[in-house]
Amino acid sequence: MKLAQGGWPSLPSAQDAAELMAIRPQLAWVFADAAHLAQADALPRLQAALPGVTLVGCSTAGEISREGVSNGGVVITAVHFEHPGFRVVTTELNGMADSAAAGQRLGEALAGSPVHAVLVLGQGVDINGSALIEGLEGNLPGHVAVSGGLAGDGGAFRQTWTVSSQAVSPRQIVALGLTDPHIELRHGTFHGWQPFGVMRRVTRAQGNVLYELDGEPALDVYKRYLGEYARDLPGSGLLFPFEMLGEDCTDLGLIRTILGVDETQGSLILAGDIVANGYLRLMHATRSSLVDGAEVAAEQVVAHGVSNQPGLSLLISCVGRKLVLGSQVDEEVEAVADVLGRQAWVAGFYSYGEISPILSGQDCRLHNQTMTITHITERA
Repeated sequence: MKLAQGGWPSLPSAQDAAELMAIRPQLAWVFADAAHLAQADALPRLQAALPGVTLVGCSTAGEISREGVSNGGVVITAVHFEHPGFRVVTTELNGMADSAAAGQRLGEALAGSPVHAVLVLGQGVDINGSALIEGLEGNLPGHVAVSGGLAGDGGAFRQTWTVSSQAVSPRQIVALGLTDPHIELRHGTFHGWQPFGVMRRVTRAQGNVLYELDGEPALDVYKRYLGEYARDLPGSGLLFPFEMLGEDCTDLGLIRTILGVDETQGSLILAGDIVANGYLRLMHATRSSLVDGAEVAAEQVVAHGVSNQPGLSLLISCVGRKLVLGSQVDEEVEAVADVLGRQAWVAGFYSYGEISPILSGQDCRLHNQTMTITHITERA
């Protein structure tokens, strides 16, 4: 595997991308501010800069590279495989209710290939990430590892974009299926948030919409906790996510972020499904706890073995973490890079939802407010 990476304030030209093309890449990861991908000529410009290269990517709430975290720009990471074996499929998402069916369509499109891992990038708004994963995994063999994330738009939560060689679109979901056994993946995921306050029972919910907690409208309960922060909803919800607990109050290792509110119904729209009859508890974090959490995620990758060969570490972390970390946001990327070592090329983005196994080998889940790592290497 050979890797090359570049960052620019806008979409690059062919001259800008010459160093990327020098490694003869078959694949390029494109992570960019939504304003660049919203341009009508975004795809032809990317194709002109990277002729013949398969494109996969999305808009972000911050771009991650070997140089740290940037905002408002474009980061492209090119990959040359000695044993190229991958397939990209896409589908249109027709609203949140189509999430499970969209995942099913992607899974069906990949099912005929010898896929052993899938990386999926979806919209960050008007999507049920849990349902997307369920539909995708339900149409793939059980051994297939799934990871990825939901696109961002700088924290605006208005319109996000995904990138493929077919389109740059606000409705497209992109799935990269890895087929060659020489390409190996390892995963790590951890958050670093701390629960506070009392547990409240989910007394009415449907999918990812939370209507009632302890018999009260969920929005009323949440606003009461937030106090002055309530006026800035839904954006302020990124600072106070929910810890999700089972019916017996067991920790499921999952966090749910608020994506929207419905004042009329008094409900909260969360980034993924909620356990019916389970419990929710508010969470908060310090900068040091989030950096420590990112380090734990990297240690999980290393625990499953990292070769001395060059590898690509895709870091997908939540925009809520970025807001808490503020000017110290680079520290969580540096913590991961220090653990993984110099052989790991870091790339990725700040997202509206992270997709990863809880631990390597377990079923995939939608995470919020979490650092997830997909480390890609190639055996000789």
